[in-house]
Amino acid sequence: MNRLGQKDHETLIEMALAADDNIAVLTKFKPSRSAGEDSNGPLCETISNTESELRSNSEGLSSTETSLLIPDHQVISKRHQSKDSVFFRDGVRRIDFVLSYLDDPNKEEEKKAERRREFEKNLQKAGLELETEDKKESEDGKTYFVKIHAPWEVLITYAEVLNIKAPIKENDIPPTVENPLDCILEPFRLPEKVMHPEPDYFTAPFSKSRQELYLIDNESTFFSPSRRNRIVYYILTRCPYGTEEGKKKFGIKRLLSNGTYTAAYPLHDCQYWKKSNDPNCDNERYTLYMEWARFLRFYKEQPLDLIRKYYGEKIGIYFAWLGFYTEMLFFAAVVGLICFLYGLFTMDENMSSTEICAPAIGGEIIMCPLCDEKCEYWKLNTTCESSKYSHLFDNVATLFFAIFMGIWVTLFLEFWKRRQARLKYEWDLVDFEEEQQQLQLRPEYEAKCTHKKKNPVTQEMEPYLPLTSQAVRFCISGTTVLFWISLIIASMIAVIVYRLAVYAAFASIMENTQTLQPISGLLTPQLATSVTASCLNFVIIMILNFLYEKIAVWITDMEIPRTHLEYENRLTMKMFLFQFVNYYSSCFYVAFFKGKFVGYPGTYTYMFSRWRNEECDPAGCLIELTTQLTIVMAGKQIWGNIQEAIVPWIWNWWGRRKARCNPENLYSRWEQDHDLQSFGALGLFYEYLEMVIQFGFITLFVASFPLAPLLALMNNILEIRVDSWKLTTQFRRPVAAKAHSIGVWQEILNGMAILSVVTNAFIVAFTSDMIPRLVYYYAYFTNEDSPMSGYINNSLSVFQVSDFLEGKRPENNPENFLTCRYRDYRYPPGHEKKYLHTMQFWHILAAKMAFIIIMEHIVFIVKFFVAWMIPDVPAEVKARIKREKFLTQKILHEYELDKLKQKLCECKTYENMEKEVIATEGKVELSQAM
Repeated sequence: MNRLGQKDHETLIEMALAADDNIAVLTKFKPSRSAGEDSNGPLCETISNTESELRSNSEGLSSTETSLLIPDHQVISKRHQSKDSVFFRDGVRRIDFVLSYLDDPNKEEEKKAERRREFEKNLQKAGLELETEDKKESEDGKTYFVKIHAPWEVLITYAEVLNIKAPIKENDIPPTVENPLDCILEPFRLPEKVMHPEPDYFTAPFSKSRQELYLIDNESTFFSPSRRNRIVYYILTRCPYGTEEGKKKFGIKRLLSNGTYTAAYPLHDCQYWKKSNDPNCDNERYTLYMEWARFLRFYKEQPLDLIRKYYGEKIGIYFAWLGFYTEMLFFAAVVGLICFLYGLFTMDENMSSTEICAPAIGGEIIMCPLCDEKCEYWKLNTTCESSKYSHLFDNVATLFFAIFMGIWVTLFLEFWKRRQARLKYEWDLVDFEEEQQQLQLRPEYEAKCTHKKKNPVTQEMEPYLPLTSQAVRFCISGTTVLFWISLIIASMIAVIVYRLAVYAAFASIMENTQTLQPISGLLTPQLATSVTASCLNFVIIMILNFLYEKIAVWITDMEIPRTHLEYENRLTMKMFLFQFVNYYSSCFYVAFFKGKFVGYPGTYTYMFSRWRNEECDPAGCLIELTTQLTIVMAGKQIWGNIQEAIVPWIWNWWGRRKARCNPENLYSRWEQDHDLQSFGALGLFYEYLEMVIQFGFITLFVASFPLAPLLALMNNILEIRVDSWKLTTQFRRPVAAKAHSIGVWQEILNGMAILSVVTNAFIVAFTSDMIPRLVYYYAYFTNEDSPMSGYINNSLSVFQVSDFLEGKRPENNPENFLTCRYRDYRYPPGHEKKYLHTMQFWHILAAKMAFIIIMEHIVFIVKFFVAWMIPDVPAEVKARIKREKFLTQKILHEYELDKLKQKLCECKTYENMEKEVIATEGKVELSQAM
């Protein structure tokens, strides 16, 4: 094991308590150097002791002036140095972060300049090294760039603060047994170097006092760039920059929001379309683009370890989940396609559509008008084509598919837990829960909470938000969310009113316009109304989404969540609740309300006493639910891909032209990244939200559209490549962040999985015609040779035209029809229970309720049994976690024992040394036994 010799110096962080806002911030970081320190110091490994002293004494100089103190023979001439580099001008110190600001003279500029001076001065006190690029050297001649480097002392100090795990020994646990199907899956594999860019190590939380324990071959590469930028960002978010209005101000987020800086970002390691000229560069961005971000690689597995290494665990876990979700969708898509093909092949055998299309049956049945006064009587066979297409989705296979999806969603969630547990082990996230509460404290919480109280555990004073303030903020937040949900419901009612208002117009136009006769069989008034209303509803959904996103962020900020995890969870719940109502309300209306409260001719029910409620097609409402679902789901996916890919591409188009046309020495690496789009703190949140909304479409309403999983599968294959492409080519490199799971989204998915069983049971029972057909088949058939013949006639009740109320009777009745038919189960005219529900209606209702109860219980029993049978953590992973903990603890104990022996040999008698060694060895043996 090749380890560098350890330095004699120590590092010190002095955490000063800010009295005005009661927040602990970094104010000073001083490396104490011994006179005889060698040239391998942390600031610049090639600089002499004299030069190092000059640097430390020049703290008051600007960063540009400081860089001039490097001897001439060690500074690379700018004329010969490529600016497409991730290093300072000395070519040694790596750029870990970049800040940019504009030279824009105005009234605020002097105040901004003062903030920058104070902020950068405090960054230098915290131990960071800065180098400024003058605006004259930028492409636009207006932008300054401040490059930040974290030296070794800073990295090891904050690695300990952030509890970053570092390698102590290469993993010697034998790999799992190879899958016998590996040879079949070989075409889908990526090269081993891409899939596993780093060896597997045993790790332990980093400690400054035990540096020789870790596998430190090279200080400059020991911490990966993603870990380095995470450490620097931690400092940037907590560094003060002055006092304004009697309060201490701090953090890069506030400086970005008030325009002091225009951007803050870590650098990509190279251009995505070609490798870097630097032989020390890993070219990970180029590898990700070539092996992952191109659509032609859609059939290949994802290099999750490389994604995690380059972007951090939080982004890595998202792509792992998205990839696993897409894999599981394959099975649902295959079964859904089989169910659809069953409906397609049995379309001609469907007795209902056959009777509707038959001239002797459907052609002789006169239906009651679709609206009051203006509409005319119409023949049932005009809905022939729509009834045929309805059979594609409303058949026996629908029931099977609804039950299958209830089980599929359980398998998906349970197997994901196992996959997630494996990733937690492989990515050193097993003990991350404890870290989160300590490390994710939001600086905004510390700044805004002026009250303090003693923590009963740590006995230290910490900021808190009084209960009264919390109550007021939650009331305002809750009221705002309820207002916006009410706005969605109001917009949905407006769309329903639109449907009711234009329904009569469509019915009148289609009956009286000769030009529409060729398509009148396919485009019924119900379908025309449904399509236009769905499109209108989709437009309203997108507008409300755009407005609510900003409101949700504002009210979440107002609540002042304590930790980053709390902040994300609260924002997630607000956004999801809104999106749930926004996207699914129209589908719930069509599935469970449309056609259920119509009344009957002569006694129709009206909305607002004006518009007559909609009726379902004689073949059922399921085809309309399918139409609604297809338009909203497909429209959202198409719009989402346009928003995610095309819009950033347009914004970056000119930037890419400059990058390709200008020579490297004129277009720097930090300028190239500056011209890209910012991924933002909520970038990943919107990706999850998009996929979870899609998950709702393919689970909550899948009984009405078996092809929904297939559409989702095709979209997700594209989505993975679009997300990877935009992240690799169109966006600045995000700051690395840790996450051990998909967070609160897991609970949302579980909730939707349970709700989906209920919704699909109700869709099969109340929206489709399956239960009425089964009741007729077993109890009311009239022909034993063909039990389903006569079903259509049985499902339509008779109404006497003379019973129409004045003002409701059709204006025209040229053929003097005496009766008309309508969809219901009521007694005919002349019966003693005229127009009351028949016994068959109550039989069907009882069968529907029994079906719902039986289906729900069967699916829930199977779901919970499957969830109980499948452990969340694989036995092999449990064993590996225990084995790694044991070996890591053993290594640490042996290290402490060796240190103890050395120490005792130097300063203790043999007798005392023997006792302490025996005690330490006993501790090791006890640990091993446990």
